[in-house]
Amino acid sequence: MRHDETPTLSPPGTPGTHAPGSPAPGPSPWMLRIVTVGLVLAALNLRPAITSLGPLLEEVRDTLHMSGSVAGGLTSVPPLCFAVFGFMAPRLARRFGAGAVVCAGMVAIAAGLLLRPFVGGTAGFLAASALALMGIAVSNVLMPVIVKRWFPDRVGTMTGLYSMALALGTALAAALTVPLTDALGGSWKTGLAVWAALAVVAILPWLPLVRDRGPGSDRSAGQAPKPAPALRITRSRTSWALACFFGLQATAAYITMGWMPQIFRDAGIPAGTAGVLLAVTMAMGVPLAFVIPRVASRLRTQGPIVLVLSGCGLAGYAGLYLAPAGGAWLWALLLGIANCAFPLALTMIGMRSRSGAGVVRLSAFAQSTGYLLSIPGPLLVGVLYQHSGGWGLPLALMAALLVPQTVAGMLAGRDRTIEDEC
Repeated sequence: MRHDETPTLSPPGTPGTHAPGSPAPGPSPWMLRIVTVGLVLAALNLRPAITSLGPLLEEVRDTLHMSGSVAGGLTSVPPLCFAVFGFMAPRLARRFGAGAVVCAGMVAIAAGLLLRPFVGGTAGFLAASALALMGIAVSNVLMPVIVKRWFPDRVGTMTGLYSMALALGTALAAALTVPLTDALGGSWKTGLAVWAALAVVAILPWLPLVRDRGPGSDRSAGQAPKPAPALRITRSRTSWALACFFGLQATAAYITMGWMPQIFRDAGIPAGTAGVLLAVTMAMGVPLAFVIPRVASRLRTQGPIVLVLSGCGLAGYAGLYLAPAGGAWLWALLLGIANCAFPLALTMIGMRSRSGAGVVRLSAFAQSTGYLLSIPGPLLVGVLYQHSGGWGLPLALMAALLVPQTVAGMLAGRDRTIEDEC
């Protein structure tokens, strides 16, 4: 058995959920296709709310009269929302079903993206952003859960597929927001609101899954639900290591998404090119987010991958400090490789538990705790940038954070499960 073939509860209609003595029906191919399409479309919508803002942050700041510290706080809103609402995802999934929660998440993303440019004022902008980020938060947590449930023998492959789609959506929003803004009349409000259309499309494949009773449940097959194992996640060292690794990689990712275009603009690079450079960074995740989970799921330990990604991050930060404009494309590529710690973390979430119920708890704990840990990073970068007048101190902070990220990743990548530790 490969490492990505961890046994778990089967989706409705698969062997293991049929009545005793009856033939074991196979999974419905069309339902598996719908779930696959739903995963891809949902993943495409998990970052445009964030990366569409980076290239237009200066215009938004000027219109809403934001200081550098307030703008830094704006870049801290995503991890705050992911932490707060991510903790709610398991309870919502148990009550309404994972499919219904993700469907509602796509609705929230569409509504938030449509409303935030037009509600007026910084408070309204933040509130509408929080609505979209709430939808992203619950979907973030439930993506590994849905993969574990519907594709238990293809965790690495399916994690790679939706991670690739997530990276693609991230890159498209970064690259196309400025050109779309120009094409639609030059207003940043229209340029940000247009991404709501993609979220509306993502709602459709989740509608047939609204009645799916969610991961870890056999209700859809007519059986009484089995009690979930009494796991105390906080007693697991691997859970804490994975949460720290997730939080530190999220810190780096949101600093990059929120501030990298400004670093390039301050170096004399035009806004459109700065957006494309961010898109290059995000686009590196398209092929690598598919490859890394497949490779990681075949290794007993994922420590070597952690080391490679951290090394690329250190080289990228050094380049941004020494020659931000001269080597801009190379630094964008290196930081894009470093950002692939995210699909690696998602893969390890699926590998560090034996059961669907364990993945639910581990995903919620690692992502929510991790995002909570990542909140100060983007805010601190904004404060350092405003008070130092340059990018030396912020870049030094970003490089220093890679050290504990590497240590946590090495610990999280060890060949063990939370059931063993709890």
